[in-house]
Amino acid sequence: MKPTLLILAAGVGSRYGGLKQMDGMGPSGETLLDYSVYDAIRAGFGKVVFVIRKDIEADFKAIFHERFSSRFPVEYVFQELHKLPEGFTPPEGRTKPWGTVHAVLMGEEVVKEPFCMINADDFYGHESFEIIARELEKMNPNGSEYINIGYQIKNTLSEHGSVARGVLEADAQGNLTQLVERTTVEKTPTGARYQKEDGSWVELTGNEPVSMNFMGFPPSAFPLMRQYFLDFLKEKGTELKSECYIPNFMGDMAKAGKAHTKVISTPAKWFGVTYREDREMVVNAIKKLVEEGKYPAKLWA
Repeated sequence: MKPTLLILAAGVGSRYGGLKQMDGMGPSGETLLDYSVYDAIRAGFGKVVFVIRKDIEADFKAIFHERFSSRFPVEYVFQELHKLPEGFTPPEGRTKPWGTVHAVLMGEEVVKEPFCMINADDFYGHESFEIIARELEKMNPNGSEYINIGYQIKNTLSEHGSVARGVLEADAQGNLTQLVERTTVEKTPTGARYQKEDGSWVELTGNEPVSMNFMGFPPSAFPLMRQYFLDFLKEKGTELKSECYIPNFMGDMAKAGKAHTKVISTPAKWFGVTYREDREMVVNAIKKLVEEGKYPAKLWA
């Protein structure tokens, strides 16, 4: 059974100032999403599922549908604020999405095989897709083992402002023991640092492994996610900005003994566009990879 690639592409890009998932950055106008799909298909994935919003559906399909659907199975699911469990409605004034757990749950009806979840606006590297494809192909669909591909935090930060990162902690066997979402992480001359809720800063070495939302799950994870999101709504469903994060779900499942996550390091380089100022760096990085022969100048020729 070939694994499925579930791509979270419903983000609004508030700090970037536009829809990053549709911004062409490759030499022939390729988006970062194009490179992820290209790497996944050549690594052995069999299907791609896009999580998008209804209001961007027409523009999204105009760019991607023909080039993808002619080559492999493609499905679309929609993340909307009102798509909540029975008995819950968005509070008045809320415009912020409910977070990555909610986004992944949108794929439950169409994803019946082990799957990899990624962001649409990140570049993960072909090595990471090859690693996770091998793991997913041997994964028990009814099991309780998850996968988190870890990147060094110093290689994931922006030169132009703070970012959110899920810091991974694992035992000697490589099993996740804790995953903490740090919402304000900055690059420093010596590595990195994150800001605590009281405003103080904690220094990091820069070598700490972090989750970049490159994760693998069996379909049996969906019921646990549903309950986790329901519990989140009971506690924070009336708030305007709280989000339910997949990294927190993984960490809490590990603590509760309901699932365990295998942390696997990757040699791949990650890059993305949190801020508009990051774009030039990304364009140059892709250009270099093309010049080195790692990608064709036109992906979908």
